[in-house]
Amino acid sequence: MSDSKKVAHKHKLIEYANGPSLEEINGTVKVPKDKGFLKTLFAYSGPGALVAVGYMDPGNWSTSITGGQNFQYLLMSVILMSSLIAMLLQYMAAKLGIVSQMDLAQAIRARTSKSLGIVLWILTELAIMATDIAEVIGAAIALYLLFNIPLLIAVLITVLDVLLLLLLTKVGFRKIEALVVALILVILLVFVYQVALSDPNWSGVLKGLVPTADTFSSTRHIGGQTPLTGALGIIGATVMPHNLYLHSAISQTREIDHKDEESVAQTVRFSAWDSNIQLTLAFFVNALLLIMGVAVFKSGAVKDPSFFGLFQALSDGSTLSNSVLAGVAKSGILSILFAVALLASGQNSTITGTLTGQVIMEGFVHMRMPLWARRLITRVISVIPVIICVMMTSGKSAIEEHAALNDLMNNSQVFLAFALPFSMLPLLMMTDSRVEMGDRFKNTLWIKALGWISVLGLTYLNLIGLPGQLEAFFGANPTGTEIQIADLIAYILIIGVLALLVWTIFELYKGNKKYAEKLGLE
Repeated sequence: MSDSKKVAHKHKLIEYANGPSLEEINGTVKVPKDKGFLKTLFAYSGPGALVAVGYMDPGNWSTSITGGQNFQYLLMSVILMSSLIAMLLQYMAAKLGIVSQMDLAQAIRARTSKSLGIVLWILTELAIMATDIAEVIGAAIALYLLFNIPLLIAVLITVLDVLLLLLLTKVGFRKIEALVVALILVILLVFVYQVALSDPNWSGVLKGLVPTADTFSSTRHIGGQTPLTGALGIIGATVMPHNLYLHSAISQTREIDHKDEESVAQTVRFSAWDSNIQLTLAFFVNALLLIMGVAVFKSGAVKDPSFFGLFQALSDGSTLSNSVLAGVAKSGILSILFAVALLASGQNSTITGTLTGQVIMEGFVHMRMPLWARRLITRVISVIPVIICVMMTSGKSAIEEHAALNDLMNNSQVFLAFALPFSMLPLLMMTDSRVEMGDRFKNTLWIKALGWISVLGLTYLNLIGLPGQLEAFFGANPTGTEIQIADLIAYILIIGVLALLVWTIFELYKGNKKYAEKLGLE
C-alpha cells in the first residue's frame, strides 16, 4: 500500500533513500506460474534460511549447552516454545512486507514522527551491534582454534569479512541464499554427527518437550543458574528483533503482481512454508546443542562453558559420556568440527546482519550506503570492545581471558531485551489492522490471540530478566551493593522502555487512524 516513489540524491557514500525496501534486490527473483507444489516452493525458498541464521548464531550456543549441562532435558520445551513463537512472528513479518510493500522499519516510520524514528533506529542498531559482537568473538575464536592465530590478530581478521560480502553482492541474491543454506547444513550435520555418537536418552528428550512447573523454577540453583534464568537465556538468544525487520524486507525479493490478490496470497503462503521449514531446522540445531550438553559430555564435566572450554572438552576423552566419543575425540575430529561449525555460523550471521542494518537505516532515517561500507563501519565499532577485552586480559591466565570474552558476549545481549518489544508490538498492531493489510490478509482471530500472548509474554520475560542480566556485569559473585546498583539501573531502564513503548503505541495508533480516514475506512 506504499505509494512512495524513489527519491535519491547521491552524497558520496551516503544517499537519501525513500524507495522500495532493499531496492537492488526487490522483486528480482522470478517465480514459476502454474507449476507443482515442490517447484513453486523451491522458487520461494531462501529468505527463510537467511532468517533462520539468526536463531542459530554463536550467541545461542553456550546458553543451550549450559542449559543441558545444568538441567538435563528440562529446557527442551523452552526451545520448542521459542521456535513456535518465532514461526508465528516471522510469518507476520513476511506477510507485512508482501502485502503492504513496506518493510517493518518503513511501516513504523510511515506512521510515526521523525524523532521517534531516530530513537528506534538507534535502539535497533545497538541490538544489531550486540549480535555482531557475538559473531566477532565466535569467528575470532574459531580462527584461533583452527589455525592457532593469536586472538588479537584473529579479531582484526574478522573485519575482512567485508571482502566476502563485497564478493557476494556481485553474484546475485539466489546464490547468497544457496550459500547460507549450505552453511546451515554444515552446522546441522556437525551436531547430528556428535549427538549420534553420544546415544542420548531419546525418551528423556521427548519428555523434555512438555513444559512442567519446574521449567520456570527460580528456586533450584545449579552451576549459578536456575531453570528460569536458563530459560530466559534461551528465549533471549532465540527470538531476535532484527530478524523481523530482515524478513519483512527479503520476503519482497520475489516477483509479485500486486494487482492480483491471488498472486499476493500465493507469495504469503509459500513464504510461510519456506520460513517454517528453515526455522524447524534452526529448532533442531538448538535442540542438538542442548542434547550435546546432556549426552555428549559427562554431567558437570564442562567447567568452562565458553567456546574455548567446549573445544577443549571435545578433545578430552575424560569429559565425554562414552567410550565411542572418547575414542573419536583422540583424533581431534570432534573439536575441529565444532570450530568449523562456529566459523560457519559467524559467516552466515555476517550476511544477514548487514542486510538488516541497511533495512533499518533506509526505513527509519531514509539513508542508504553501500553494503560493504555499512559492514565495515558496523564491524569496526563491534570489534573495539572485543579488542579492549583481549588486550586487558592478555597478561592474565588463559581461563580468565576466556571467561572475559564469554562474559562480554553474554552481557552484550542485554540490548536485545530493549529492542525486542519495539519490533514485536508494532508488527502485531500492523498485521492486525484492516488498514494496513486489508480484510483478506489481516490476522485471523486465533493468530491475533496467539500473537498477543506471545508478544506480551516475551516482553514480560525480557523485562523481568533485566536485573539478573545487569547483575552479571559485576561477575559471578557480585556484592550486595553491586546487586543494588544493578537492580536500580534495571528498574530505571524498565521504566524507560515502558515509557518508550507507550509513545510508540500512541503514535502508531494515531498514524493508523489518520491513514484510515484518508482512505475513507473510518
